[in-house]
Amino acid sequence: MKKINVRFERDQSTDDIDVVIRASEKDDQILSLIEKLSTRESVKLTVLDRNNCSCVIGEDDIVFVSADGKNVRVTATSGIYCAKQSLQSIEELLSRKFLRVSRFELINLSMVQKYDFTIVGTLRIEFSNGMETWASRRYIPLIRQRLSGEEGYLC
Repeated sequence: MKKINVRFERDQSTDDIDVVIRASEKDDQILSLIEKLSTRESVKLTVLDRNNCSCVIGEDDIVFVSADGKNVRVTATSGIYCAKQSLQSIEELLSRKFLRVSRFELINLSMVQKYDFTIVGTLRIEFSNGMETWASRRYIPLIRQRLSGEEGYLC
């Protein structure tokens, strides 16, 4: 086991965290360290169930999030919930597993079973639980770009 030295350098030119690992070679210890550093804790959302009782759901359980006027609905594997946050604030909380497909909807990419790009330029998205949604035409170029950059998402 190699010795690990950690230090903090203040850089006011960025809001991000940049981690650089320097070593003579990339071995199992380095790979393990990279895995631990890049693993992000799952986000938890506080939502209201159909009885208006507060409950917490993890982002891994969310299928999609949609907005209808001032109401934000979170569709999860365990049911449908109401959120008090705006769609944009929820989008900022969630990981890169989520993708905006219209002005009013975010989807969990890991819950998608099938993408159906039609000849007329629309996109139907089918989820593993059998539900489906349609992407806005305006968002299709952004969706294609995002999906083509991530292995295994674009069929």
